[in-house]
Amino acid sequence: MSAEPLLTSDVIGLTKVAPFSRRGFMTASAAVAAGYTLAAGPVRADVIKTDTDGLLAGDAKIKVADGEMPGYFARPKGVSNPPVVVVAMEIFGLHEYIKDVTRRLAKLGAFAVAPDYYFRKGDLTKISDIQQVVRIVDSKPDAELLSDLDSTAAWARSQGGGTGRLGIIGFCRGGRTVWEYAAHNATLKAGVAFYGAPVDPPNPVWPKSPIQLAPDMKAPVLGLYGGADTGIPVAQVEALKSALAKAGKTAEFKIYPGAPHGFHADYRESYRKEAAEDAWSRMQAWFRKYKVLG
Repeated sequence: MSAEPLLTSDVIGLTKVAPFSRRGFMTASAAVAAGYTLAAGPVRADVIKTDTDGLLAGDAKIKVADGEMPGYFARPKGVSNPPVVVVAMEIFGLHEYIKDVTRRLAKLGAFAVAPDYYFRKGDLTKISDIQQVVRIVDSKPDAELLSDLDSTAAWARSQGGGTGRLGIIGFCRGGRTVWEYAAHNATLKAGVAFYGAPVDPPNPVWPKSPIQLAPDMKAPVLGLYGGADTGIPVAQVEALKSALAKAGKTAEFKIYPGAPHGFHADYRESYRKEAAEDAWSRMQAWFRKYKVLG
């Protein structure tokens, strides 16, 4: 019998939430039918649903070093050379919440694309055991992840996207991905990290955590965190902020008092409407400031 994986700070924040009533949540079968992942737990009935009016949206096949990576994209119709925003998903795979975020970004004028960079190990949206999900996502090497993101940007460029205005946004583990990618890609204009862990547990396939990469940051990043996140202490966020300031890097942080991990995830019980809407507004202002969005 294999040992349970070490819970990373983002997973702790996702799994240790306050008790809640199941009233106002979809049944499991309805959630699956609506395209939500199995492992994330109950899905709120009043999730945000963004239509495709004025958009081109659908599945993508992105060429990577060892094959084709699935993805989902959305872009405004009739707009040439729209800015490209890569959407880095949570640990739960390319499910409906991430697709909806992609459409929301397209409504703002972006060519948004969410790559399914865990595809080599299976479809995470079909796995109900959170421990199995964690084992898969924790085995993803950073080198492969960064290469997959580069391939995603290249695919968007090949489809007419304007990677001269490249941005990245990510949630949970995808928030960590934003920090990692900002230290990797010198052409990135800006990133927005929703509750991405500043510090990693020991993992041979993750050479450096975001806080260790502070001197290497190549793009300005906005960090959005919950003050009541049980997995990412405010002290860690402040330490990352200090490390970036010491390295002379451009970054801003907003910590929402009382907000838990996953406060933007409108399909989960962790959703906090006021914090989520403020964070979305700050994201737009950040991307506009650094010329990702028009």
